[in-house]
Order: sequence, then C-alpha cells, then structure tokens
Amino acid sequence: MTAAAQPAPEPLLAQLARKPVSDVKREGWRGIMRSVDAAGKLLMTNHDQPEAVILSLREFRVLTELAERTQRDNQGKLERLSQAFDAELAVLKQADAGDRLRAAFDAPPALNGEVIAGRGF
Repeated sequence: MTAAAQPAPEPLLAQLARKPVSDVKREGWRGIMRSVDAAGKLLMTNHDQPEAVILSLREFRVLTELAERTQRDNQGKLERLSQAFDAELAVLKQADAGDRLRAAFDAPPALNGEVIAGRGF
C-alpha cells in the first residue's frame, strides 16, 4: 500500500520537523541527514504536502523493537487463548461426552418452583 493511499494522521505529521524535498539538492544528502540526526525523524514535503518521512537509524531500531515486542506479546496472548479454548473443548473429546450431553438435554429443568420466562417478561 502506498503512503498516498493511507496518509498518516495530521497531528502526528504536525509534530515532525519538516523540510522541502528541494533542500536535498540545495543542502545535499549530508545536510538532510544532519537534520535527521538532530530530530530523529524528518518530514519531507513537496509543495507543502507531506511526501515522506526519513528516520534516523536509532528511531528505526526503536520502532522495529516496539513492533517485534508487540508481535511477541500478541502471539503469547493468542497461544494462551488457544490453550484455554482447547482445555474447554477437551471435555467434548471424552468417551462419554455424547451421553452426558444427551442426558443434560433430556433432564427436566430445575425451576425450584419459579417460572423462567426471559429478560423481557
């Protein structure tokens, strides 16, 4: 997906130091990289429209580590959820599961002298 298809939210872009892409020619790559090193990230604009963000290597490493940590955390949560789900369903794999389920449906409800009609009544 291109950056133009899903632009970053404007409040995030407004916080960035910015330079026009024409400064690349005027300052050279070293000049642009000095600005990137100073700010950590630099928004490059073309006719005052956001076009690209250049990240320092330090910022890139921080973002990469954060993304990897989030992915590991999510994978761990998914594995724990899967284990809990498997444990809940393990009862259905027992030899007498069908008989117990049929018995539960065949048994009369225990109303203890009260009528249960649902929430609307």
